Amino acid sequence: MPNLAVLGLQWGDEGKGKIVDILAERSDAVVRFQGGNNAGHTIVVNSKKTILHLIPSGILYENSVCIIGNGVVVNPQTLIEEIETLRKSGIKVSPANLKISSNAHIIMPYHIRIDLLRESSKIGTTGRGIGPAYEDKIGRRGIRMCEFINPSTFKQRLEEFLEEKNMLIKFYGGEEFSIDIILSEYLKYSQFLKDYVFDTHQIINQYISDKKNILFEGAQGILLDIDHGTYPFVTSSNTCSGNIYSGSGIGSGKIKKIIGIVKAYTTRVGNGAFPTELEDSTGEFLRTQGGEFGSTTGRPRRCGWIDLVALKYAIDINGVDDIALTKIDVLSGLDEIKICTAYKLGNEILPYFTNSNEILKKVTPVYQSVKGWGVAFPKDIKDYSQLPNETKIFIKKIEESLKTKVSIVSTGPSRDETIFKENIWE
Repeated sequence: MPNLAVLGLQWGDEGKGKIVDILAERSDAVVRFQGGNNAGHTIVVNSKKTILHLIPSGILYENSVCIIGNGVVVNPQTLIEEIETLRKSGIKVSPANLKISSNAHIIMPYHIRIDLLRESSKIGTTGRGIGPAYEDKIGRRGIRMCEFINPSTFKQRLEEFLEEKNMLIKFYGGEEFSIDIILSEYLKYSQFLKDYVFDTHQIINQYISDKKNILFEGAQGILLDIDHGTYPFVTSSNTCSGNIYSGSGIGSGKIKKIIGIVKAYTTRVGNGAFPTELEDSTGEFLRTQGGEFGSTTGRPRRCGWIDLVALKYAIDINGVDDIALTKIDVLSGLDEIKICTAYKLGNEILPYFTNSNEILKKVTPVYQSVKGWGVAFPKDIKDYSQLPNETKIFIKKIEESLKTKVSIVSTGPSRDETIFKENIWE
């Protein structure tokens, strides 16, 4: 199997967790390269749901080594809770199968407090401290994992920055932090995690030299990318394929295939323009049928029709080779399904995507309609030929418009509700 990357091509929540979980069965390592615990991947195995926030989805397979790359920002408390929850479920988690980059940055409690105090700006963040942690990383005020697990270095770094953070918290009207209280709590976390910390770039590159199969896992989606998304309503890291290299420490050309995850409709959490949003009974149908509530926050997601204009942009930005189409079962029961093929701005047709919120707020989507396929798919569908003709017409329109083949079709939340239309391992 070639080294693969799995990326979301919409505003996140496309079902990456399930696809990564399936592909991880043939992978020697699964690498997460960006984001923080604002991401949530839901996996269903034998009707049992597992929600992961930081640990790569491959943790459910004993043969996979899971790596949290240097591009991730890590909340140590959340990570420890996730480790312990998995262990209680009977899943083995140890330094043998979970490795954290020594260069990954730590989310500190003042990052979370500042994030929450600032949210009066209504960007729509999860309040997990992700943005402030990335700010400090870029501003060279961050604390890396290698410093965090060294008590004296950690204290020294904290002493350098806490006064400034308290000044900022005071400015926003929040309660300041005591260094002793932070140290008493976070030194416990550092001692728990110290055996999990490695120079992961060396491990990944050695795996590549040894011809091992590596799966790179993204969080969020390309339309939330800090550079290429609908700024400022975006996340605080690069979610695009280009960040795989810097976020994990490998050279270009090491990834042979990029798989873009596309939901059969579109959702968005938080604020920002959303051209195909449905604020009617159909939107509510999609939300209810699809269980469109955040796995991290529980927030209801905004729902709308699939947007091929935005997807064409996402495919170009990421160099996508194959599409995994998820949640197609959610459309079952609809008499008519709409596909956005262009935008209209005034009297002008815009066949291309712009990440300008001001323009996106003004566009009117241009739709093509296809006939729905009635009732839900039988659970035992295993072959593409068994899908209803109407479903295949819907998929073919996506392939023709995007000039990219749909290789995986997810017909439900479980592992076994998956059809491989093409061989992605070639």
